[in-house]
Formats: sequence, structure tokens, C-alpha cells
Amino acid sequence: MMERSLFPTARLLLPLLLLVVLPSDAGAEGVDYYELLGVSREATTREIRRAFKQLALTMHPDKNPGDSEAHDKFLQVNRAYEVLKDEDLRKKYDKYGEKGLDEQQGGRYESWNYYRYDFGIYDDDLEIITLDSGDFEAAVNSGEIWFINFYFPRCSHCHQLAPTWREFAKEMDGVIRIGAVNCGDNNHLCRRKGIKSYPSLLIYRAGETPEKYNGDRDKDDLVRFSMQFITTSVTQLWQGETRLQNKSCFCLDGLVKVGWIDCTAEQPLCDSFQVRLQSNIQFLFGEIHFDLGLVSLQAKLAHHRWLISFTFGEGNAASNEYKKLQAFLRNDHIQVGRVDCLADVELCHSLYIHKPCVAVFKGLGIHDFEIHYGKDVLYNIVGFAKDSIRAHVTALRPENFPSDRKEPWLVDFFAPWCPPCRALLPELRKASIQLAGQMKFGTLDCTVHQSLCSTYKIQAYPTTVIFNGSSVHEYEGHHSADGILEFIQDLVNPSVVVLDPSSFTERVTGRSVGQFWAVDFYAPWCGPCQALKPEWRRMARLLSGQILVGSVDCQSFHSFCQQQGVRAYPEIRLYQKKSPKQDRYMTYNGWNRDAHSLRAWALSALPRVSVDLTPDTFRSQVLSGKDHWVLDFYAPWCGPCQHFAPEFEVLARMLKGDVRTGKVDCQAHYHTCQSAGITSYPTVRLYTYRGSKMFDHSGEIINSRDASVIANTVRQRLQHLSLHKKPKVTSLFLSFFHFLVNIKT
Repeated sequence: MMERSLFPTARLLLPLLLLVVLPSDAGAEGVDYYELLGVSREATTREIRRAFKQLALTMHPDKNPGDSEAHDKFLQVNRAYEVLKDEDLRKKYDKYGEKGLDEQQGGRYESWNYYRYDFGIYDDDLEIITLDSGDFEAAVNSGEIWFINFYFPRCSHCHQLAPTWREFAKEMDGVIRIGAVNCGDNNHLCRRKGIKSYPSLLIYRAGETPEKYNGDRDKDDLVRFSMQFITTSVTQLWQGETRLQNKSCFCLDGLVKVGWIDCTAEQPLCDSFQVRLQSNIQFLFGEIHFDLGLVSLQAKLAHHRWLISFTFGEGNAASNEYKKLQAFLRNDHIQVGRVDCLADVELCHSLYIHKPCVAVFKGLGIHDFEIHYGKDVLYNIVGFAKDSIRAHVTALRPENFPSDRKEPWLVDFFAPWCPPCRALLPELRKASIQLAGQMKFGTLDCTVHQSLCSTYKIQAYPTTVIFNGSSVHEYEGHHSADGILEFIQDLVNPSVVVLDPSSFTERVTGRSVGQFWAVDFYAPWCGPCQALKPEWRRMARLLSGQILVGSVDCQSFHSFCQQQGVRAYPEIRLYQKKSPKQDRYMTYNGWNRDAHSLRAWALSALPRVSVDLTPDTFRSQVLSGKDHWVLDFYAPWCGPCQHFAPEFEVLARMLKGDVRTGKVDCQAHYHTCQSAGITSYPTVRLYTYRGSKMFDHSGEIINSRDASVIANTVRQRLQHLSLHKKPKVTSLFLSFFHFLVNIKT
């Protein structure tokens, strides 16, 4: 029997990548951005920021008024920074060079004073951990207490707080984690967290709702506020009996047992511990690691979850941070151990572990594990361990690489030094949980397995590929779990038709009257085209059943695109045929290329289903008619009304045949809207017909602007109305039935 692929449309990766190799040398045309900033290609985002700041303070035109070329030089440096600090742009630059970028990046820069005083307030403070979108979730879900300062570089109150926040961080060092988030660089993160003012100070504890600090911004008040979240007990000890007395302690519960002794009353006991009166605190940390050999490790990993620290000599395991791991992972049933790779060379070699690292083994054997590539700090390791045991991501090697597997695999080719790669890993874990049982997930470290990565022509990191038997697809989209899920959904059920000259002529040019096609003419090396792809797929799903959506690769069909008059990429066209003789297209010239903007533009070309109502038709057809109606009360000058207009037309098509839809212009018919009780725009109301009269002449307000939600609400109301009528009929029938029975009797 012929096996059916999970994905109906498939393109081999190797021929596909050969097409895009040519533009990858584009970066050689100009100055290398990494060299321009003086950083290596492995540089972290923080290293890039620091390098740029140093250059800004010396190269800025404000500091070089006599240099006529200072503006152009600094503009180039600024562009390099704007590209390399952004995960998506950095990947495009690594893969396609400058040719793959939009010309808009780095076109503006700030004053010298901004870079001197406002650029990253806490970048150089060791006690304050600057978090970004890549490591924020791992930090706040690690089990430690975090007090985080969300700030904006231009905020004067943020700068006023900075000295106090630094002193506070030093005071609380070792007690709780003190963090900072630059909302200028992490705007999306701050918006997701509901940050609406600066500075915003929030306490985070794993599994609990963040608590905002609203008190005075002085050090003592901040300390008092923080300490209320630290709860533990201290045991009073003395010779001969046990008594308990609770006192506050700066210790994390579960790490060590803490006791205190009154040495004025228990002098012999204190002498036995060799404690003098001046010395009243003694910490006794126990080592929680124990060494595991190959035979012992294989037996233990077969049925239990383990976090293993792979070291190269005793010196690597001395961190007190690692000693706290057992306490934080106890509730997740994760045991902690250590393997010395100098003693177990064969074991580490078989796992391709060549340097110190931490790995989580998931209880399914020695070959099912995932390596930690984040920061080598407690909060990051704990967060990784908890996420990893729930996820289904495996570290791949040549022995288990799924090149010829029948089941579908998603493989992430990455390099540990690459910041976008590290940011993608937690998103892969999220996606693997949602697709458990449908697709397997793996990661391949290209710094270790260079030959295998070369086989698949991997040119930039991360490169995410889906293997499904002989079919191979390279992921194109946002580095997020939602983006990956959408991409896979689109492979299973493609929403965009891949067009060539033949199919374009047959399906687009030869389309029937009333059929609409939206077509994207693009080139694979074009940066804006790459950015458009996930939005184009999303738009196609939103337009499903209303407008057909396709794309044409103008690198593969260059002559054809020239014949169609395509001169720049991407070019977005909507082809419409209103009659056999009226065949034309219109080009999208909007600034925003997101799915919703494109959808609104495409829907605006469709013929209307809803009708415009006047005061007379509102009274005669709605209030006195015999149909159900959904009305949109709007004003022409209202921005939200204009945004909702195409959505209302989608609703009209969804309800066509069951419910009539109409629009009332409240600027032209003010008194009608006023008498209907309309106080805001747009307002959506449902008017239902119940036989001899309307159910309610004022109608029912539906508080949604989503066509699907409104349609479902309307259908539920009509179903309820239908059920409400049936009991009356049934009751009448039963009464009549009983009457007949009585007569017969």
C-alpha cells in the first residue's frame, strides 16, 4: 500500500536551499555588521549593546562636529546595531546579508546625551539581572522570588529611582533576585505583562499572581515590602530538650535547616560547637550531588527523572548555586546528580558532551535527554528543568537523526552561542506539548555536528526544518510556539496556493465571474517578503471560503513576473472579475502588512451583503418586519467603525439566508440612533421576530467585534427562541390529546 504523507504539499529542502544560496553572499557587498561593532558572531545581545554604546559615545556626530562624514559613519553603526539586536533581523542578515533586509532599519538615531545617560540604565550593575523576552519566563517561574523593575529609558522617574534600586539590590543580594526589564527594547514583553506606567515594580513568585509595589520608593520601604514574601522558620536549640521559636530569617525554605542558640544561657552547648559570642551565625551546607558511573546511570535513568551536571574535574561542581537545585526540584520529582567526564570519558563521548553542561534525562533511558543552553544560574536551570520534563524535545545525534523516519519530526538546527537560538528553545518546548503524539521534536547542535548540518545546507541559526518521510519543509515565521503551530497547521491543510505560470494562467487569469484571488509576488532572498510570509498565511486562513490566496516565487519564475509587470518585492495584488468583460486587479499600497490589515483591504473589494437603512426602512423592515436582523450602528468619522466595517460584511455572509444584516449611519440619522438608545459607535444589536411582534424593540446588544463570535451568539439566541416556542406547541397538543382521550372514555 502506498503511504500517504501527513503533508499533501511537499518540497525537498536541498533543491530549495540551493535556490537561495546566491543571495547569501550579499553581506560581502558592504561592511560586515559584526566587524563594524567589534563583536564576534557568537556575541550575546548584551555584548552587542555594550559594544554599540561605546561606539556611540565616541563616534556620535554631536561629539565630532568637525567631521563631515560623522553622520554617515554613525548611521552605518546604528543600522548594524538595530539589525543585530533583533532576533529575526539578525537571522535574515546571517542568511542573506544586507540584501535580505528592509532599508528602513537604522535610519534614525538619538542624541549623544541619550546614549550617555538613558541607554540601558542597569546594563552594568552586577546585582541587577537585566531580563528580556528570551529569559523572562524561565526566571519568574524558577521557584525563586523576583522583584522586577519595568522601566523606560526616557522616563525621568525611572532615572530618579535608579540609585535607590541599585542600593536596594545590594542590600537584598543573596536573599531574592532583583531584576530589570528595559521596556524600550522589550515593548512586546511589557505589553503582555500589562505594564502601563513607568517605573512599575512587581514581585513574582512561581505559580502565583504578580504583586505590584505601590509604596514609597525608598530603600527601607522596598526592603520591608520584599521581606513579607520570605517565609521560613528558625528552631531554637538547647541541650537536653527541644523548643521551637519562630523568628524571621533570610534563608530560602527547604535548602538548609536553620537553628539558633542563646549562648548566654547555653554556654556548654556553644563551646561544643566552638562558637564564640562574637560569632552568632554558622552555615553548614551539605553536598547534594553524588557521582554516577555508566552502569549506575543507565539503571537510574530508565525509570526516574534526573538533572545531571556533567563536569570535567571537581572544580566545576563547587558552586553553591548547584547545591540548591535539589530543594527547588523536589516537588517535580527530579533527582540531582553529577558525572565527571574525566573519569567517565566513554559515557560523555557517547553522549557528545565535550564541555561542562547540565542535562535533563526524562526517565525514558540514557538517550532521551535535553541539554541546558541558557544562563548558568540557578533560576535559569530550575526553569529549564521544570519545562523540559513536561516537554517532548530530545537532543539529536547522528545515531538518532530522523532523516529516514516515517513519523514526522521537527528539527531545530542551532548553535549555543546564538541568542535567537536560545530564545527559540523554550518555544519549541511549548509547541511540543501541544503536538504531543502527532509530531516529535529534536534539536541538533551544529557546533558539535558540523558535517550533519552541512549535509542539509544550514546557513543561518536557528534553522527549523520539518521532516515527514521524504518530504522536508523549512520553517518560515516568528520564533514562537504559536508561529510554529500555525506553520504546521498550514502544512497539513495549506491555505496559500503555490502558483507557477501554468496554474496562474489557469486559476487566476481564467477564474470565473465573482471569484477573487489575492496573490503575493515575492523573492526568497527579500527580507520584507520573508516577514510577510507568516502574515500572508494567517490572512489566507482568515479569508478561507471568501477569497482564494496564492503566491508566486519570482526568483524561480523571473520572466513570468516581469511579464506581469512586477517591479518590486513583495507586490500584493487582488484580482477580481465582476463580469466577463471586467477583469482587473488592484495593488496593495498600505503601510501595514499584518494579516488583519491585509484582510480588511481584501474584503473591502467584495460586493456588499448588508444593506443601508434609513429611518423609514428601519421602522418598516426591522421594527415592523418579519425577519431577524443584526444591525451595525456607526458613524463615518469613527476609526473603530471603519475597522469593523469589513468584519461586519464577513458576518453578513456567515448569516446570509438566516438573518438579515443592515447598517445605520448615526451621523446622517442621528434621531433614529438616539431613539434606539445608541450611545457609542460601533454598536451591534440583534432584533428578533417572534410572530405577531418583535421580542424587544430596543434589540439586544452584542458586545463583540469578531464575526465568528457574533454569529455564534446570534445562532444561540435563535436556537433558544425556537426551543422557547416548542413547549407551547407541545402543551397545546397534549391538552388536545387528553381531551380526545376523555371523550373516548
